[in-house]
This record gives sequence, structure tokens and C-alpha cells, in this order.
Amino acid sequence: MRVLHVWNTAGVGSILAKYQKKLLGWDTWVVMRKAFDRFGVTTYGEVLDCSAEVFTAKALWMARKFDIIHIHAFDQFLRFVKLVYPRKPVVLHYHGTDIRGRWEEKRKYWSRADLVLVSTPDLLEGAPEDVIYLPNPVDTELFKPMPKLRRDKTALYIVKHQKGEDVSWAREIALKNGLKLEIVDRVRQPIPYMRLPTFLNSFEYYIDRNYIPSLSKTALEALACGVKVIRWDGKIIKKLPEQHKPENVIRKLAEIYEDLHGS
Repeated sequence: MRVLHVWNTAGVGSILAKYQKKLLGWDTWVVMRKAFDRFGVTTYGEVLDCSAEVFTAKALWMARKFDIIHIHAFDQFLRFVKLVYPRKPVVLHYHGTDIRGRWEEKRKYWSRADLVLVSTPDLLEGAPEDVIYLPNPVDTELFKPMPKLRRDKTALYIVKHQKGEDVSWAREIALKNGLKLEIVDRVRQPIPYMRLPTFLNSFEYYIDRNYIPSLSKTALEALACGVKVIRWDGKIIKKLPEQHKPENVIRKLAEIYEDLHGS
């Protein structure tokens, strides 16, 4: 199977492509635009330093060699693929704010896809019945425990919005559990993706967002590092759920592809 991942939201495309090749021996690649890869999440594939128009043209040209085109969030690209390659199966994969509460607004895009995936279960709200939830994978070769870095009774909370995010939730949780809290603004203090495993490993706890009832990708990566995660309802999670391990995600995705490619 030959699969091209176009765009790379939160690095999910790179993880899927890497493990599709590693575990299944498939011919996979990722193409991402540099202007939108601020944290360096494209660890597998290539990053193009070009305009939107040039990126679209290059991605379309690359797509000719692949059996399946897997588009991450960049739903506007879908119409071009279907215009140039009308018979090529196209998967559209949404990851969060790109679709949350916007299903009707974006119907003109997702309705062109052969299959639509979402990365967290809350995104199924308002979605068509045939949309499939594919759990976010974690690169467990990159995110792994480094116990010697761990500092007891410490907690990390990452501010993920540019303006006015309420951090009172994190402060209350830290106070309740007797934790020394460090708050990082990822806009003002960007953490390169390749440095994130070391950074996460230096904390005992990671306090996740409380405004969405699902574990964030960073929380999953923290769990893979052996860091305990306090989720939206205050419950403490200590292990990476099996469904997020790359081998399990890849197995499920392979079944999805098989149904799609065979139809």
C-alpha cells in the first residue's frame, strides 16, 4: 500500500506514516508546509518552504504515485485531489478546532471525501453517522520514560491559546494535590517537538485541559513518558491507554483502509 499524508496536524501524519512503514512495510510519506510547522512536528516526511499555491501544486504532483491520499485538516485540498484524481480514495482526518462545532459549515469540504476520521470522540458530536473515531497515536519510540529526570511533587500545565486562557483550573488542582506548578505559554515559550519528551519527563504530573472531555495529544505523550495525568474531571491517569499505542492505531487504520480501497 502506498499512502501520502498531506498536512501534519500535531504531528499525527508523521506518526501514522512512520509506523505504517515500520510495522506494515508500506510506502508512506508526509508533506507539510513550513509556515505551519512551528514546533517541528514533522519528524517523518518533508516540510516545504513555499506559498500555499506552490504547496498545493507540489502535493498534487506527489499524489500521483500513491494509492490513498490521507489529508489532515487541510480540507480545502480535497477538491483539487478529486478534480485531478477522481478515482483515488481520499481520507479526510479532522483533529480538533478544525471541525469542532463546524460540521454544517464545512459540509462543502468533507462531503467530497471517501471517508472522514476524527481524532477525539467529542468531535463526533454533530458529525454524520459514518464518521469514524481513530484514536490519536503516540510515538512511543520518542516519548518514553526517563525516570532520572523526574522531579517529585511537580506539575506542568501548558497554555494552548494565545489570549486569556483561564489557568485557575490548573492552580486549583495543583493546590489540592500539593504540587509545585509550572505554567508554560506555548506561544511565548515554544517547545520544539523533539525536546518535548525530555521536558515532560521532568515533571511528576501533567494537568490536562478541562474544557474538552478527552485527553489531549500532549497528555497522551506525557503518559507515554510515565508522567501521571490529571484529566478534565480531576481523575488521575497513570498509563497510556492501549488504544493510543501506535501498533493498535495502525492496525485499526489498516482495516479502515482495506474497506475503503476494496470498495
